[in-house]
Amino acid sequence: MRIATYNVNGVNGRLPVLLRWLEETKPDIVCLQELKAPEEKFPLQAINDAGYNAIWHGQKSWNGVAILARGMEIKELRRVLPGDPEDLHSRYIEAWINDVVVGCLYLPNGNPAPGPKFDYKLQWFERLRVHATELIASGLPVVLTGDYNVMPMEIDVYKPERWVDDALFRPETRAAFGKIMEQGWTDAIRKLYPDQTIYTFWDYFRNAYGRDAGLRIDHFLLSPSIEGRLKAAGVDRHVRGWEKSSDHGPVWIELSD
Repeated sequence: MRIATYNVNGVNGRLPVLLRWLEETKPDIVCLQELKAPEEKFPLQAINDAGYNAIWHGQKSWNGVAILARGMEIKELRRVLPGDPEDLHSRYIEAWINDVVVGCLYLPNGNPAPGPKFDYKLQWFERLRVHATELIASGLPVVLTGDYNVMPMEIDVYKPERWVDDALFRPETRAAFGKIMEQGWTDAIRKLYPDQTIYTFWDYFRNAYGRDAGLRIDHFLLSPSIEGRLKAAGVDRHVRGWEKSSDHGPVWIELSD
């Protein structure tokens, strides 16, 4: 079973890229972030025509998450991260698919830091930590994936000395990610490629993609009951080079049955 995560950076504006990638790679489950579309504007017909069922949580102009499944039933479990009933951002959706819990998330960017946006990022991280604790305790096979907006280690960022004050790389952000990892989650990419430079995001500016000046901010965290099924993982880096593509590349893992 192949599961992928992809920050599409606008699902309607980049629909041709998304559909081309789905046709090329045919992942079984896909988690999308940054739909940037309200509920009624999600391109369900096009997704269905590509062979996928879908659930989504949209928001006008910003955020938005979705889970697609090819030929499989999707049982929605939740569409809001617990812990703050007043948080209206569309940043989390969770489903039961093929005997696996799949959580799709778009963690806040947090810039500028320090400031209210950074405070919100850390608060969201804490809510995720609490929920992740409950998911681990359930004993179920869980995949938590999406755009975490954090580079956990220096190897995950091109020229880390330039990012020390950025919300994606500040010590508080990395520590928050570390607290989740301490629960027993496995970083799929780092399990298979512990020392390799791997990026998932390349900015549109200064020819970042051409220079491979990237960041690894899209992650797969696997619960103890499923990490033993991890067989392969990678980034479809070439998709970032397509015309009118997102600034992220799709990231994927393969699990044994």
